[in-house]
Amino acid sequence: MLWDAFPSALDLARFQFAFTVTFHFLFPAFTIGLASYLAVLEGLWIWTGRSLYLDLFRYWLKVFAVNFAMGVVSGIVLSYQFGTNWSVFADRTGPVLGPLLGYEVLTAFFLEAGFLGVMLFGLGRVGRGLHFAATCLVAIGTLISGFWILAANSWMQTPTGYILGPDGRFLPGDWWEIVFNPSFPFRYLHTITGAYLTTAMIVGAVGAFHLLRDRWNERARVMFSMAMWMAAAVAPAQAVFGDMQGLWALHYQPQKVAAMEGHWETQRGAPLILFGLPDMERQETRLALGIPRLGSLILKHEWDGEVLGLKAFPPEARPTNVPLVFWSFRIMVGLGLLMIALGMVSLWLRWRRALHERDWFLRWAVAMGPSGLLAVTFGWITTEAGRQPYTVYGHLTTAESVSPIAAPAVATSLVLFIVVYFVVFGAGIWYLFRLFRHPPEAEESGAESEPPIRSAGITPAPSVNPDRAAEARPQPAE
Repeated sequence: MLWDAFPSALDLARFQFAFTVTFHFLFPAFTIGLASYLAVLEGLWIWTGRSLYLDLFRYWLKVFAVNFAMGVVSGIVLSYQFGTNWSVFADRTGPVLGPLLGYEVLTAFFLEAGFLGVMLFGLGRVGRGLHFAATCLVAIGTLISGFWILAANSWMQTPTGYILGPDGRFLPGDWWEIVFNPSFPFRYLHTITGAYLTTAMIVGAVGAFHLLRDRWNERARVMFSMAMWMAAAVAPAQAVFGDMQGLWALHYQPQKVAAMEGHWETQRGAPLILFGLPDMERQETRLALGIPRLGSLILKHEWDGEVLGLKAFPPEARPTNVPLVFWSFRIMVGLGLLMIALGMVSLWLRWRRALHERDWFLRWAVAMGPSGLLAVTFGWITTEAGRQPYTVYGHLTTAESVSPIAAPAVATSLVLFIVVYFVVFGAGIWYLFRLFRHPPEAEESGAESEPPIRSAGITPAPSVNPDRAAEARPQPAE
């Protein structure tokens, strides 16, 4: 039959979840950092009274609204897939993961949703203090949301605090151990700093783009300067947290690290393989280009430390796609090094009082705009592909987690997802680029600058006299 030539239901379900979660993760990675950036901008406006910060707040608030909406919509799809494609996984892990995701909704999503309307439409209609509080609460909500999502995912990486029931279900034994499992602290710090760095790269790219068109746009200059400060501060911290996460993985998931490094043989004084071609059939990394002993120094902090290779583990316990883990890790690290370099060069140019004056640097910043999104995506691929063949590491395999459904059904839904995602979210991303192309201006417009409309029966009528519409715009602090 024709369907016999298709991949298995398991492979299709894995690809579908990988596609939807990768697409979704792009939006929260930007939302988390942008929410905090908006809180900083509004705080600076209230503190200094400079309308410039209010204009930048309004400029990025419109971007935040579109990005937040796409993140919510794309995230809903993931929860449905647990019941359709991964029902066995949902049944086995539900007693542990269900409450964690429920806490995320109760403590984070409701907080964000409750104050998002005030944040988007309340400026000029509520007091400045209340509006700033709403903005801060939305920003805090994004951080709490990341907390619970990372706690759930980290438990799947390092499951602790559970009791295995007689029916094979994971039952909660110690919630403190479940939430604060061994991998959670480092992964949370690494992910949140990655979100801040993602926002810095996008804000910096937009600012640099407009500076190339108008070198004296004051709002673009401030926008770009703030982004470069963030890049210079966060990019090195991100590398430190990444090293901590790597040392954690070496202890709890050594085969993942072996795949990341391309090591097949256990050896002392292991090299740092920069490039190569991992060959799973021949069990070697061909054409390897490495630096002697540096791998042991980084991983073990010893010049002659012993590093386990993939052959030290049975084939069924090794990552199922070593080349994917190997190359996604290198792309992530390479992008991270470029972001560190951008931040360091910005400090040097700032010292030379030439941060906004060098076209080559501005073009570099524009090119680095998507680097944060790409880095978090390939970092996510490294983490999740390196965990295979398990969904709950060491206890529940991916093959055991899939629903008993036929490949044609999964293939049909996969095709529909791809088409709908590229049409709907493609339109949303196109609109974001339209917003980016608009230069930040004085008296930047915002939703609160228009009088609210209240419907009476079937005849809408303004609830604010048109002559007072201008009063809706907040004035700078004295």
